[in-house]
Amino acid sequence: MNIELSKLVRQNIQRLTPYSCARDEFKGRAARVFLDANENPYNSTLNRYPDPLQEELKAELAKVKGIPAEYTFLGNGSDEAIDLVYRIFCEPRVDNVVAIAPTYGMYEVCAEINDVEYRPVLLDEGFQLNTEKLLAACDDHTKVVWICSPNNPTGNCMSRQEVTKVLDNFHGIVVIDEAYSDFTQVRPFRYDLPHYPNLIVLNTFSKAWASAAIRLGMAFASPEIIALFNKVKYPYNVNQLTQQRAMEMLRSIPKVNQWLGVICTERNNVVPSIADLPFCKKVYPTDANFFLAEVTDADAVYHYLVDRGIIVRNRNRVVLCGNCLRITIGTPQENCELLAALRQYKG
Repeated sequence: MNIELSKLVRQNIQRLTPYSCARDEFKGRAARVFLDANENPYNSTLNRYPDPLQEELKAELAKVKGIPAEYTFLGNGSDEAIDLVYRIFCEPRVDNVVAIAPTYGMYEVCAEINDVEYRPVLLDEGFQLNTEKLLAACDDHTKVVWICSPNNPTGNCMSRQEVTKVLDNFHGIVVIDEAYSDFTQVRPFRYDLPHYPNLIVLNTFSKAWASAAIRLGMAFASPEIIALFNKVKYPYNVNQLTQQRAMEMLRSIPKVNQWLGVICTERNNVVPSIADLPFCKKVYPTDANFFLAEVTDADAVYHYLVDRGIIVRNRNRVVLCGNCLRITIGTPQENCELLAALRQYKG
């Protein structure tokens, strides 16, 4: 697809002169005495500003994700990348974005913060997107389409055929959030980046990598889009401790794969057990580390579990999710505790 990226980028961003980090100015040169950034010379390892472009971490990540470092942006959680999409491409009070519904709530929150119109398009009864309906919601001021797959809170992957239709027919930015892609065997869309210059794929260390506390998100896109992200982001957006912890995780792949195996096995055991409960009306198919269950009274079941110290997510007030609970797969012990409590529920 022939996309003129310059026509999608806000004019003030095109003109922006980015902040120049002290570390950028001597890049590529050997240095051993650092008197340029007003740092305290003591408390070695923590006294220096971190690498603003996280080059060592990106090089290691490229080996794992199969995506070159120049196609990679790292941020303070995926939420930073989501916000940057609005700040780079969407003119406040002029442009709009289109998203599937229900889906991850931060797309809409960031739209509101950036004063950009947000247009949700309902999924069908099987929580699949309809490309024709989605494209019909777009107009000349639609800059971004948001697709979460596997989707949160529904848990299912979007039809690859339908998503590909969006990529082939929409001439703005398409963001595919693959935060939960490690829990499914479906081929990630990040491998299709060379074919779609308007595609951005999100990943995170919070889910499969069990590192939500370090707040590290990934965005994969063309080098031109990554350059825009780096132009607009805050100078030292990923701290040194986060970078170090992420490097440790990337060197612990056997352990991570073991966790993934246990979670998927537990998912296969827990889902049918929940479906067998007398007050459970339906458990929707899932490709994630959570599932959506429709029960007779979601509010009552939710508060019953809270009283027993078990916290799930009540999605009863989310569009298309009436009387639904979103339940994360925990450890085998946690899952047993959940099932034991639910089997005693008398509502």
